[in-house]
Amino acid sequence: MDNKKKSDLFDEKAPASVLLIDDHPLLRRGIIQLLEMEPDLVLAGEASNALDGVQLAVELDPDLILLDLNMPDINGIETLKLLRAEKISSRIVIFTVSDHEEDVVAAIKAGADGYLLKDMEPEDLVSQLRQAALGRMAISEKLTSLLAEALRNQRSKPAGPDISSLTAREMQILRQVAEGLSNKMVARRLDISEGTVKVHVKNLLKKLNLRSRVEVAVWAVQEGITQRQ
Repeated sequence: MDNKKKSDLFDEKAPASVLLIDDHPLLRRGIIQLLEMEPDLVLAGEASNALDGVQLAVELDPDLILLDLNMPDINGIETLKLLRAEKISSRIVIFTVSDHEEDVVAAIKAGADGYLLKDMEPEDLVSQLRQAALGRMAISEKLTSLLAEALRNQRSKPAGPDISSLTAREMQILRQVAEGLSNKMVARRLDISEGTVKVHVKNLLKKLNLRSRVEVAVWAVQEGITQRQ
């Protein structure tokens, strides 16, 4: 038991590797300089376009990908879809100037693990990257209510999520996901395999008609799921 705890601590303290995909060299340079000052975040690589970014993601398998939304030729949403099609398991966070509801919702529905605005303070960006690396939601604070409202509006059109369809174990895992825990961390907490967690997450997403962990987390918090026994 002691060995397991020790190894868990080691894993959590290991620096998180970050891949930058952005067509602005000046911004990439600024982010790289920011990462160089943080011992728990390290640069894995950088790319100025979608195709190079996807190739690097496959080769490097970084913990975290910071992805620009507005790039020429292939934009961030399409790049995100390409990354997910390649079965990239990295946490992918959109980094953009756009705070439009359509862009935020489109990114989350395409499989983004977060959505951050480029006008945020450097220390806030570092804090959010740390959250993302730990498997938690990374959303600029002013966008949280916007996203929750958008998801609520979309649920009112067709049939909304039905909690009664979830098993006791799925409800248990739903609460962990709502806290922002990664599959690995949920598995540790519940003392089950990571593969089992993945299956349960996939099932509960399907049952709730939601497409990403971020959607689950925002919805669960808004519905007060984490406060229920």
